[in-house]
Amino acid sequence: MLEMQSNMPAITNNPELWNAVLSRDVSQDGSFVFAVRSTGIYCRPSCPARRPRKEQVSFFQLPEAAEQAGFRACRRCHPRRASTADPQIELVRRICHAIDEHDEEPLTLKTLKTLSTTTGVSAHHLQRTFKDVMGITPRQYADSRRLDQFKSRVKSGASVTDAMYDAGYGSSRGLYEKSSARLGMTPATYGRGGRGMRIIYTIAGCPLGRVLVAATERGVCSVALGDSDSELTAALFAEYPNASIDSRDTLVSPSLNLWLNKVLEHLNGKSPRIDLPLDIQATAFQWRVWEELQRIPHGSTRSYQQVAQAIGKPKAVRAVASACAGNHVALVIPCHRVIRENKELGGYRWGLERKRGLLEAEQHREKAAAG
Repeated sequence: MLEMQSNMPAITNNPELWNAVLSRDVSQDGSFVFAVRSTGIYCRPSCPARRPRKEQVSFFQLPEAAEQAGFRACRRCHPRRASTADPQIELVRRICHAIDEHDEEPLTLKTLKTLSTTTGVSAHHLQRTFKDVMGITPRQYADSRRLDQFKSRVKSGASVTDAMYDAGYGSSRGLYEKSSARLGMTPATYGRGGRGMRIIYTIAGCPLGRVLVAATERGVCSVALGDSDSELTAALFAEYPNASIDSRDTLVSPSLNLWLNKVLEHLNGKSPRIDLPLDIQATAFQWRVWEELQRIPHGSTRSYQQVAQAIGKPKAVRAVASACAGNHVALVIPCHRVIRENKELGGYRWGLERKRGLLEAEQHREKAAAG
């Protein structure tokens, strides 16, 4: 899925935590979880699964923090079921569970007071402890959960309006304000060639040649791979002929630097996925396809037919291929992981050699992590 960026802090990777993972220390279950970047999965310390390489591991104080950072719970060790003796961690977990159980309701000051009464601590202490452990406020956690509920209901077949109200949004304005970075520019803006938009971009070297990252004030609108800066720049100007476009040299943006670094870290094998705020135009069908592409595990591939079946449209193979071709954010939406039924690579906007290189690098990393 296209997730909002997380500010979730990982625990410092210290030797004691790593030793507990290596020894599968049952006594440490509930005190922390470890997440593996190459698989996108988090586990309890005693998990019987094969141990990953140390450089692939991050540690979190509780499962909810790992999930907010984009990791999925291990189905083998079920880390959410582990109890903890730490009163602060237990407090935060109780708050998370209370919010999860009432995720269709906005988190108001009254709700916080109710949580304060239920947990027996002051509202100030409750919020401070939650922020210290989770890295975000209870309100931010609740907003994230409501957006997840909205997406889940839409994917299950509900109309946007029904899903909006079921998830607790009182109006479409509330939904758009909370998820504007996810919903992207309107088709009308895109159809005008980006008129009224201000786009900044930067280009850097990468293992596949040159990579361009461009963004508006709302999020990333293009990630492109190419052989030269002039080629990439020309393509960006052609895509948005009426937008105001500047390079980073004339408009410095800390966010743009951060997003570029995330793309480079992914290309260099330091992160299995890229979570960036996006500002791209798309139809509802394209979003369904792209969200399914983001579910393809690092190092794996799916056929166009398999993707079509996964979104409940088994006859829409050509439409799936078209949605892949319409992707403007390479790697963030991993369309390179979709190939033909006969194992041929099919097409790729940024060249088949790059598609082959990406797949081979991902598969090599997965084999190395497993070995």
